[in-house]
Amino acid sequence: MAKKKMSNGCSLSHRMGEGQGEGFFRAAKFFLTILFAVAALNFSRAQEIRIENTINVLGQMKPIPVALDGFTGEARQVLEFDLFVQGFSFVSPEAAQYLIHGSDAGDVTGSVTDKFAHKMILSRSYNGASLRRQAHAFADDIVKATTSLKAIGQTKIAFKSQSSGGNGEIYVADFDGVGAQSVTSDATIVAKPAWVPGRMAVYYTSYARGNPDIFYHSLSSGQRRVIAGYSGLNTSAAVSPDGSKVAMILSKSGSPNVWVCNADGTNLKRLTTGLEDSSPCWSPNGDWICFATKKAERRRLAKIPAGGGEVQYLNTTGAANPTEPDWSPDGKWIAFTRQAGDFDICVMPADGSMAPTVLVAGQNPSWSPNSRTLVFNHGGNGHQTLSVLDVFTKQYKDCRRATGSNSQPAWAR
Repeated sequence: MAKKKMSNGCSLSHRMGEGQGEGFFRAAKFFLTILFAVAALNFSRAQEIRIENTINVLGQMKPIPVALDGFTGEARQVLEFDLFVQGFSFVSPEAAQYLIHGSDAGDVTGSVTDKFAHKMILSRSYNGASLRRQAHAFADDIVKATTSLKAIGQTKIAFKSQSSGGNGEIYVADFDGVGAQSVTSDATIVAKPAWVPGRMAVYYTSYARGNPDIFYHSLSSGQRRVIAGYSGLNTSAAVSPDGSKVAMILSKSGSPNVWVCNADGTNLKRLTTGLEDSSPCWSPNGDWICFATKKAERRRLAKIPAGGGEVQYLNTTGAANPTEPDWSPDGKWIAFTRQAGDFDICVMPADGSMAPTVLVAGQNPSWSPNSRTLVFNHGGNGHQTLSVLDVFTKQYKDCRRATGSNSQPAWAR
């Protein structure tokens, strides 16, 4: 009897174990389902912002919300400028995706927490440079940790600065306009600086010899030499991505046309024969040169193989009188100026798959290395200001002003 009871007890115990096991697995499955649902909700909230910020919708992207805490004065100003013009907005901690915390007491220290992923993604201290440089470096690291963009906080721009009644000089500054220094002292008309990729050197146009000639100028050594000094117009130098060639506008054969030469001015070759060509720029692979021209009394954008060939016209419907094109370093976009009463900054896909988008009032756009941010000038009455624009959100800020009117910016790449 005892055996039976034991047997029955064992049997009953076994049967109860099966039922408990089934109940356990059902409960566990339910728990895991809830857990994954909550995780998926948090993930989707994070991804919603990330996805929206990777869609190439010009001027319509939502900025990445961040909360900034612990920084004061100059360091905070640098962080706000750098991040704002790269597609971030500043909100309360409750509304933020990323929490940025740190200090500028002495040196800059900072951390970034992804609130949706519940983890710290960056923690770093900086020293050995000015507080402003440290803050730029932290902003760069924030961009790298949260996006796929190239950092721009420590890049340079060149531009023309002209005081009232003066001729102007070529200046170089940090991309936000701080630390501007004149690099020429020509005391005459100067124009159109263009960087040599990867080098502290520029080409620019100057009337120093009484004619609009193109000069090469090394910023490190001060060396300067004439690259194009032909009779007539020599202007709008644009350096190829590998630094070996220079496109320019010359009128030595009559009309202003696109010409190409070696970096030292040798091996000059004429590419176009149209009317009123201007503003050449290179595709990032060096295969094409985009420029502005005139066809049937209308301003057009066109491109031509860098080695010569047939001119191809670009469709800029909706953006009349296009000029001053600049090709983004990733090859996807062409920014340009349209003149329709006032001047406006426009951007279009380089492959022509979408009509141009008018972004903000201004002219002379130049792409940063991240292929997302533009520097340009805007203003009136002969008083121009440089600004930096995030193309996908339309957020922009004015740069710190050098003396006088600042225009014709070029971003070092």
